[in-house]
Amino acid sequence: MMRSGMFSPRKLVQKLSPTARFKTAASHALEDQTQSVSKPGLSFGRIGSLEVRLAKNTKEIRKAQRLRYQVFYEEMSAIADAQTLATQRDTDPYDAFCDHMLVVDHSSMKRNKLGRLKPEIVGTYRLLRQDVADRHGGFYTASEFDIQPLIDANPGKRILELGRSCVLKPYRNKKTVELLWHGIWSYVLTHNIDVMLGCASIEGTDPQTLATQLSFLHHNASAPDMWQVSALPEKYVDMNLLPADQLNPKEALRALPPLVKGYLRLGAFIGDGAVIDHQFGTTDVLIILPVSELNSRYVNYYGADASRYTS
Repeated sequence: MMRSGMFSPRKLVQKLSPTARFKTAASHALEDQTQSVSKPGLSFGRIGSLEVRLAKNTKEIRKAQRLRYQVFYEEMSAIADAQTLATQRDTDPYDAFCDHMLVVDHSSMKRNKLGRLKPEIVGTYRLLRQDVADRHGGFYTASEFDIQPLIDANPGKRILELGRSCVLKPYRNKKTVELLWHGIWSYVLTHNIDVMLGCASIEGTDPQTLATQLSFLHHNASAPDMWQVSALPEKYVDMNLLPADQLNPKEALRALPPLVKGYLRLGAFIGDGAVIDHQFGTTDVLIILPVSELNSRYVNYYGADASRYTS
């Protein structure tokens, strides 16, 4: 638990930042997605040629999976199995019943197999609501972190799992990130979500090499008791590797991946313990983001009704 008087990463992020804004069968996937959203393809906003919306169909989900493959396996250090290599798509069983949020670029049109021009998918986020997870065996996060005590301690609260986030390299900029988070905020409001959670990855599998980043998160962003979650005992990696007085907070913060910094900027907490994901070549930490803890500047920027980028 964060102690009073201790350095606050959220305040530092705001200070350093220019601004505080910012079943896998196709038929089953389409059926489950149709059940889980009011309208496949629902648009949540637009900035210029970029639009954030839900995937319209299984073809778009496959394109999002190809984007994930490009980023995770070709650009980063994930290790592909035979099926992943053959399909050149990053897939798992959860894709069939998750919602897939996309950022599409209407100024970059690509021809599909039928020769029709379609806007390019340049970013994606995978969203899984608790009511959907309960019908399909639970959350992906539970494979690394013991989230059941958090669920049991917060009966009636609606949980949204965020995962599989990636953006094409040319689009990794403020505009794309803002649009993704505008979409997530719209989705949160649409489904009356109370808390978001999910695994966030730091590249590398040697905790000692990542000691500064992990220790910074442990000392300065640890979740309070009511939101605390621990890594599964058999996968638990201690994050308390360096004393707080040996850390340079600004340097530690700068070393963190942009996604993790973004979560801290929004008001997120970090769970207890990290998990090594050898397949993806990463060290995962748990993000817990109660809607009640969202940075008020973030809410005010996008609008309490998520209207900033809606037409």
